Amino acid sequence: MTIKLALEWFLNPDHLPFILGVTTKEFEKAGLNLEIIEPNEHYDGFESLKNGEIDIHVNEPIHLFEHYFEELKSLGCFFETRGGVMIKQDSIEKLKTNQPIRITTPASNEVTNRMGFEILSRYAKANNFELDMQNVEFVETDFYHIKNIQEGNFDGAWLCFYNFEGIEAEYFGFENLFIDQFNSPYPNFSALELMTTKEKLRTNQQAIKTFIDISQEMIKYAKDRPSDAKTAY
Repeated sequence: MTIKLALEWFLNPDHLPFILGVTTKEFEKAGLNLEIIEPNEHYDGFESLKNGEIDIHVNEPIHLFEHYFEELKSLGCFFETRGGVMIKQDSIEKLKTNQPIRITTPASNEVTNRMGFEILSRYAKANNFELDMQNVEFVETDFYHIKNIQEGNFDGAWLCFYNFEGIEAEYFGFENLFIDQFNSPYPNFSALELMTTKEKLRTNQQAIKTFIDISQEMIKYAKDRPSDAKTAY
């Protein structure tokens, strides 16, 4: 049976459980043909899921609020990292003195902007200063956060993830303040969640269960055999 899995972004190491399930042929042995679909846009999978074109979609839990529909069904998270707002070193003082700052983000809307500001605001309160929301401008661009900060006259970026921007910043020596759940008190949202629909779960319950079981085995495989996982990737 074919399971169509739509990713949230290009194929990357976050998706190792699925890559390993294919390369080790564990999905195939269980009678599953996994079709991995890379999107043109970050939210394509929600629309495909709603239209019944795919069986499972991968995306961050934060987007469930934006793209919720009645049939949407969560299957749980398989990956977690640190996430939050990245402020470049030269703009930290602007933040702490409540000066106007510009934040690049791939999604600027009432929901995500409010969450981004809340993270900054809680960080401010934890460090004995306050922020005014009108002084924080969220500008919709794309996911090239560090490039946008450096080239677009931005002070920081929202919807950053340590496994991407954090590592990239370390690699390039980009000095920053990464405001995550460890220095701003909020529940961590930075994970990848598997989603399906109630109808797909009714009609393909056993296949979806098998997919999840094998994916869990492959998570352990990746942890136990990182060199093999790297080779597979």
